[in-house]
Amino acid sequence: MSEAPVGTAVTGSDARAFDPKAVVDAVRRAAGTPNGVLGLHEPVFAGNEVAYLEECIKSTFVSSVGPFVDRFERMLEEVTGARRAVAVVNGTAALHACFRLAGVEPGDEVMSPALTFIATTNAIAYCGAVPHFVDSSLVTLGMDAHALATRLEAIAERTSRGAINRETGRRIAAISPMHTFGHPVELDEIAAIAREWGIALVEDAAESLGSTYKGHAVGSQARLAALSFNGNKIVTTGGGGAILTNDEELGRRAKHLTTTAKLPHKWAFVHDEIGFNYRLPNLNAALGCAQLEQLDGFLASKRRLAAAYERVFANVPGVRFSREPAGTTSNYWLNAILLDEAYAQRRDDVLTALNEAGFGARPAWTLMHRLPMFAQSPRGDLATAESIERRLINLPSSASIRARDE
Repeated sequence: MSEAPVGTAVTGSDARAFDPKAVVDAVRRAAGTPNGVLGLHEPVFAGNEVAYLEECIKSTFVSSVGPFVDRFERMLEEVTGARRAVAVVNGTAALHACFRLAGVEPGDEVMSPALTFIATTNAIAYCGAVPHFVDSSLVTLGMDAHALATRLEAIAERTSRGAINRETGRRIAAISPMHTFGHPVELDEIAAIAREWGIALVEDAAESLGSTYKGHAVGSQARLAALSFNGNKIVTTGGGGAILTNDEELGRRAKHLTTTAKLPHKWAFVHDEIGFNYRLPNLNAALGCAQLEQLDGFLASKRRLAAAYERVFANVPGVRFSREPAGTTSNYWLNAILLDEAYAQRRDDVLTALNEAGFGARPAWTLMHRLPMFAQSPRGDLATAESIERRLINLPSSASIRARDE
């Protein structure tokens, strides 16, 4: 598919000639005809979920302590290759803790994609910091390494306090790329930029459990990374998240900070700093253990569906399937198509047609700088993110969908 230049929009007869029904027919060939509504991403419970939940309930350890929490953390370490995993109550809490652990303080700035779920940006705000929005890549859909480097060169300077934004006087404390829909970003390039400027790197891997970058699980090579296990993720604990780190001391501190900063004792309640009650309940961890046991099967099913989508859309004019970047494997958490820029104005027509046919499709998130609470945040040129926003459509992506057209 040829791309119109980013930032342009063609109107008139070309746009009117585009047929949303062609998209619906392609989705039907890949995912079948829905019986009711085929949701965007629904959980699959086909393993030991009931058995582990019953075991948890019978033990009476259903809250913030219990053996399933420890087991879940060890399983995450095995799956990701990270030295330490700390389970928490949700992905936003994991991100907030990561930023705190990375040294983000009130009045700092954090370089973040404008195209992301609001949890990324909210977690920055929880620290009293300010998001600084960076453009995205058409290849990865995540933070563009070149755009990041260009923006830092334009506004930043190196000082004894670290990298400072010359325009605001604020310290740039962290860079937080997000692996959009499971597609890994240009991690080597972004990590090199972070090292060059002396800025902490915090990976938002909330959507990308099971994805790899150059053979390594995303989040496994970073000093700090965050995962999410919300009900719509590839593996769910109902609500949950985790902090990943390869620094043992940082892992110990992550556990301490997220468990109310309570000092260990048989009965005394002594807390040595302001901590957070971000503990994952044992009940949720039990669900997560059963889910992690099925991760390989979920990944295989989702990759078959992605391959089917890629095949059917190869012959649909005006549409491009978003495939995994070179050198990576994506978990294809959410499959996405991009309309040609010429047909961007027909996006909502396509969404309407898909949903009326029983396919739970949705657009990309509203870009963060368009939201009232972040409208005044600093930002670079966001032409590519804005282009993606107006023409991206997410398709049903559950692991339970049996891929067709094979």
